[in-house]
Amino acid sequence: MSFSRSSAQALKQAVKFAAPASRQVARRSVSVLARQAPKAAMGANLGAVRGVKTLDFAGTKEVVYERADWPLDKLQDYFKNDTLAMIGYGSQGHGQSLNARDNGLNVIVGVRKGGESWKQAQEDGWVPGETLFDIPEAINKGTIIMNLLSDAAQSQTWPEIAPLITKGKTLYFSHGFSVVYKDDTHVIPPKDVDVILVAPKGSGRTVRTLFLEGRGINSSVAVYQDVTGKATEKAVGIAIAVGSGYCYETTFEKEVFSDLYGERGVLMGGIQGMFLAQYEVLRKNGHSPSEAFNETVEEATQSLFPLIGKYGMDYMYNACSTTARRGALDWAPKFRDANLPVFEALYKSVKDGSETRRSLEFNGRKTYREDLQKELDEIDNQEIWRAGKTVRALRPDSGKDEL
Repeated sequence: MSFSRSSAQALKQAVKFAAPASRQVARRSVSVLARQAPKAAMGANLGAVRGVKTLDFAGTKEVVYERADWPLDKLQDYFKNDTLAMIGYGSQGHGQSLNARDNGLNVIVGVRKGGESWKQAQEDGWVPGETLFDIPEAINKGTIIMNLLSDAAQSQTWPEIAPLITKGKTLYFSHGFSVVYKDDTHVIPPKDVDVILVAPKGSGRTVRTLFLEGRGINSSVAVYQDVTGKATEKAVGIAIAVGSGYCYETTFEKEVFSDLYGERGVLMGGIQGMFLAQYEVLRKNGHSPSEAFNETVEEATQSLFPLIGKYGMDYMYNACSTTARRGALDWAPKFRDANLPVFEALYKSVKDGSETRRSLEFNGRKTYREDLQKELDEIDNQEIWRAGKTVRALRPDSGKDEL
């Protein structure tokens, strides 16, 4: 199918409305979108057939907002009087601010002058004194204050930031951490501003990559405080502006509970623990590093997990041999029963704030970066991941950089 005329016009609008300093980036994004994703284009040609809808998720009905609800002309008109002030330029700050800028919104960045984030922002086309400022100045200039500093930094800087969040502004987060755990972070939003959340379900790098591919990440949106009566509408609009393909509603509390729980569980902590345990048992029983890695990680990530993501668990089971299927069906309940107490303890630690206090303590250390790197180096030096570097270099699509 060819790239539709309405889609092309919508994308050209993004360049037309972009600030001068960002037009080169916007044009580059337009060319990528036009070449790689003919049907995306912010849903400009889909508005007649798609929109806000209620979907049945396994028997529970939920409202879903799609990119088609916010074509570029509507997006730009809605935020025409706003300045989005991105505070912090880490992974999410980088991805979200560039996407919003490429969509033609007025975006500025606020970071500490002279630091690494300041240098990175300049490399990405943010201009000191025009679109790049120190944090207080950016907050003063902005109408929508997007606080994407790290959780620990949000807590540490709040006494200086809070007085600048004046009536009429909107306070935006991408994680409910600071607000939900206010007894530990002391982040208490002013009573006279809208407080909203957009939480992309992926890293900032993925947010940016999917946007450039013309796709869009899924995100959750939430409202903590609605002073204007338009907080939900505003949150959904910004969600689309920063690169979401669709989004669903949650609360600040549910977002942070599910996020911390998931990261420590199957998304990161649990998967590392299970990978390592399986690998170590294979090695103890005489299997070579290459065989142990292939059977533990490579087949999972390159063959089976993609099938689950694309088609579901039942499809993956049906795609395997009868022997594999039978064994998996027999052992799955055993793993569920063995892991359930661990996950229950994990959720409890998230809900009671234990995980929050641990994170704030560690991430607030002066030696944070050195301490973190030491732990990451330990993982990198584990035999499983050293073997993995060689295995990955053998893939047909690898440049063999790691050998």
